[in-house]
Amino acid sequence: MKPVKVALIGSGKISYTYLNTLVNGGFSIVDVVGCSDELPERSKARAEAFGIRQLTNETILNDPEIEIVLNTTQMWNHHKVSRAILEAGKHVYSEKSMDTSFENAKVICDLAEEKGLRFAAAPDTYMGSAYQTARKLIDDGLIGIPLFANAICFRGYGYHERDGDFPFPEMGMKGTSIPYDMAGYYINAMVSLLGSVKRVSGYSRFIDEREFTNPNHPRYGQKVDKKTGPTVAMGCLEFENNCYANMVMCAEGFGPEIPRVEIFGTEGILTLPDPNWFGGWGLDVYLNRIGNAERLKMPFTHGFSDADPSNPAISPITGLNEPAYNSQRGLGVVDMAWAIRRNRTHRNSPELALHAVEVLGAIDKSMEDNTVHTMQTRPGRPRPLAAGFFERSAEAAIDC
Repeated sequence: MKPVKVALIGSGKISYTYLNTLVNGGFSIVDVVGCSDELPERSKARAEAFGIRQLTNETILNDPEIEIVLNTTQMWNHHKVSRAILEAGKHVYSEKSMDTSFENAKVICDLAEEKGLRFAAAPDTYMGSAYQTARKLIDDGLIGIPLFANAICFRGYGYHERDGDFPFPEMGMKGTSIPYDMAGYYINAMVSLLGSVKRVSGYSRFIDEREFTNPNHPRYGQKVDKKTGPTVAMGCLEFENNCYANMVMCAEGFGPEIPRVEIFGTEGILTLPDPNWFGGWGLDVYLNRIGNAERLKMPFTHGFSDADPSNPAISPITGLNEPAYNSQRGLGVVDMAWAIRRNRTHRNSPELALHAVEVLGAIDKSMEDNTVHTMQTRPGRPRPLAAGFFERSAEAAIDC
């Protein structure tokens, strides 16, 4: 089958893992043409590292053979870049989150529908071995009826401790703080397991007492601006299947990060690993069954685990360790490519991307208005990958 030509806009840090998956992952359905960046030296380094072409944004948008454009720019650039890609008549796969407000995100989804183009957004980590295994266990009835879930991300961003200010003036603005940075992993994972969210209430706040604590910082001793948006947020979610969930995002903590997802059912409890990753190497799935106090480590039913994190990933161009180098990020792009060729729906649907942004906005709105928000978006659960495919045969799990 003819491969789908893909290009990448935004050759920053996260581009490494996407290019590594799409270029070196052995996926026959994608053909990565090249990459671009506002800073040409960055796209040059990525192009040389992966044996692809260094391109400009204009070249990518005007090339009639390129079908999918991967938008890995900074979050505050997602809207304008995704819009430009759609206006150029190409399908979009965006890094998370798709936008910094529900209203802006809705514009992008409506534009894609109007033009008959596909839109998708990360994260795609729920397609990995851990969460696909958990999906199968739930669907096979191993925990009975899901009753409630607990999802927590407790980490410390420490921006007030660094030597300099934010590297970009937009960083830390409303819509770019921890809920928009991290909650998508948890939301997509829970929607995959439980279905769409029906209602949302919640609380969010900025810690007023924070000040810049590093003597080398140019704003040492000053209060941190509230422009950063909420740094602690709690959402109470009611799913369509009547399961409840508590989701907490906190950027005011300390290391090591505490990621936690648990699903409690009438006949069992699932303890799941950090949804920021795909699974494996200690990121395992555990099951407690009714009448048995022992917690069982479950074998993976699906492929696409993360690679061994002890294997160093040094860019031959930059000489630096790359973030998420051992991750499988980019499976959503592979799925979209197969969906185009098979004329089927892709799993990371625009409705799912919009749903995640609406949940985050609903938490803030609930705090401001003291209301419970009824969701406008109701995406279906992404279709599960086929079980039992590992290593070189794993692409068949996506092409279904």
